[in-house]
Amino acid sequence: MVLGLFRPKSVSPRLERLRSLFLFVDLTPAELAIVDGLLHERDYLADEVIFDEGEDGQAIYIVLEGKVAIRRVEDGVPTVLAEMDGGAVFGDVALLDNAPRSAQARATSNCQLAVFFREDFMGLLDTHARIASKISMQIARTLANRLRAARLAPQTHQYL
Repeated sequence: MVLGLFRPKSVSPRLERLRSLFLFVDLTPAELAIVDGLLHERDYLADEVIFDEGEDGQAIYIVLEGKVAIRRVEDGVPTVLAEMDGGAVFGDVALLDNAPRSAQARATSNCQLAVFFREDFMGLLDTHARIASKISMQIARTLANRLRAARLAPQTHQYL
């Protein structure tokens, strides 16, 4: 049957979920499959620290399920700067530089995260520069939006 050759390929639920994330919105299905092969899934229990303020930034995180709080200790008091839930991306600056984390990330519920390590991203730059540039552009757009928001509301912190 010749018509069977033209059926669209089925896409896994994981790829569908990744396709819906702003970070990967510009990727073709083939490019998304390459990135999917570089992502690592990690489960965290409620109240578990994902990374601490001051640690080296080695990865970007995508919330697949659950919630994460971005916190910083100010004057000895832990302050929640942002709450992340399904589809949110945090720690994104770590892909671009290797600076220490400016805040702590802590699971506020049991959660599942996709982790994209900086080393894998740097390898992607070498092997698939077009894909890496598309992801970098999305990160740049996000950072620009955070800067604009900080200018409009300077008392609001945007530490990620």
